[in-house]
Amino acid sequence: MGKKKRWLAALLTGCMAAALLTGCGGGNQSAGDKTTLKVGVTNFADSLEPTENAFGWVVVRYGIGETLTQFDEKMNIQPWLAESWEISDDKLTWIFKIRDVKFSNGRPLTAAAVKASLERTFAKNTRAATFFKYTNMEADGQTLKITTDKPAPSMLGYLADPLFLIVDVESEKERNFATQGPIGTGPYVCEAFVKEKAVMKKNPNYWGGEVPFETIEIPSIDDPNTRAMALQSGEVDMAVNIAAGDIGLFSDTAKFHVDRIASLRTVLARINQKGILGDPKVRAAFISMTDRKAYNEVILKGTFIPGKAPVPPSLDYGFDQLTDPNAYNVERAKQLLDEAGWKDTDGDGIRDKDGKPLSVDFIIYNSRAELPIYAEAVQADAKKVGIDVKVKTVDYNLLDKIGINGEYDLLISNITTANTGDPEIYLNWYWRTNINGNNPQNGSGYSNPAYDALCADLAVEFDRGKRRQLMIDMQQILLDDGAALFLGYPETNIISSTKITGAIMHPADYYWITNKIKPAK
Repeated sequence: MGKKKRWLAALLTGCMAAALLTGCGGGNQSAGDKTTLKVGVTNFADSLEPTENAFGWVVVRYGIGETLTQFDEKMNIQPWLAESWEISDDKLTWIFKIRDVKFSNGRPLTAAAVKASLERTFAKNTRAATFFKYTNMEADGQTLKITTDKPAPSMLGYLADPLFLIVDVESEKERNFATQGPIGTGPYVCEAFVKEKAVMKKNPNYWGGEVPFETIEIPSIDDPNTRAMALQSGEVDMAVNIAAGDIGLFSDTAKFHVDRIASLRTVLARINQKGILGDPKVRAAFISMTDRKAYNEVILKGTFIPGKAPVPPSLDYGFDQLTDPNAYNVERAKQLLDEAGWKDTDGDGIRDKDGKPLSVDFIIYNSRAELPIYAEAVQADAKKVGIDVKVKTVDYNLLDKIGINGEYDLLISNITTANTGDPEIYLNWYWRTNINGNNPQNGSGYSNPAYDALCADLAVEFDRGKRRQLMIDMQQILLDDGAALFLGYPETNIISSTKITGAIMHPADYYWITNKIKPAK
């Protein structure tokens, strides 16, 4: 597409977005309105049912739901709906004192209500049991006891995951959580929801201080350039994850506040071990031919750190001491493919073997601006060594099914690696052996007994130093096996108008809309 056509397409897209937002009560219609906050986001959720897929993230991000524990800005565990806790001497029973507050509908938050909410989560989402398994739960007044089947060192981090947000189960009798949102304890309550736009109203029973806005309007603007244009034009007051190339548009500190941090995320391509990349030499060649330094420093303008290991360098899990045996080396990649028997026998530029071309499907979704960029860069590098990469774009909501079923050669993901405080769950989900469905997130077929043994040790280890070393050792095994292609580590950002204060990007990526966001004085 020529420059003129690209410019016109961007202009039309921006105009349509502006029209949509204005039609929803945004933009110039609300100039000077300090009772309404407009937040431009990318939304992956078809519903607000918190046990479906990972939609609990959206329920927390939109200020509806809260969990028993939460992370501070340094990823330390802090009280939230549980005001304190202790653990039994045998490390199996956790005793929580539940905060004496109310749900948004006025019902009291009791230990029994928390117990009912957690039981609902386990009944509706099999992923819950991949965090921990409980043998008993007891509620007495504001005291909740949870007994696990084995020691769970990361229990407090597990309970901070949005999957375990606390809802009023009783309210489900009169309310459809999927379309109307659950009743939670957060500062805002859902008034209306479709995937394209959500509207929140002030929670009159909020326990955590003043709720500054009467209304929150949350249009979903999946295209990051359009999101930037909406913020520039004043159609929204803040926007989450502006694309790297657009951040420079917001350098005027009199108009905008930019909060950008090194994230806890890794952009990686999961590799299906059961397909054409199941050959260790082909897999190693594929990783070796990717110029990740150029992808991140040149194409993405230095806003990403070049990929190497599973856990990003923003977390202290041995990034610098890990060795990547498949670092960028085009000649090595070509040699490995030769050794694996892949040659270009017909001169078409693509290697073949036994009459089949060396062709792989790279599955991506495009609501994150960097993912198509990475895919196109990998595609170009692959062509240089004789590999045909077919990039296929799917809706985000299909990723979980595709990942679990292993319906891919490469599957790109932008994953929070420490969503429970440390990378244990992340390292377990994607690479611990899936035996009889015990670890459905690992649809790639990757399996290594030594890795599984370290997973087992980590699951019961409470000492932080020992846990750290176990996770360093686990990462080195994954690198040695070429288990995945680790592309890069993004910055993340929230950019807001100076007409509001308190909008910050949190490393956990859960806490977007809070009662700390207020109109500027």
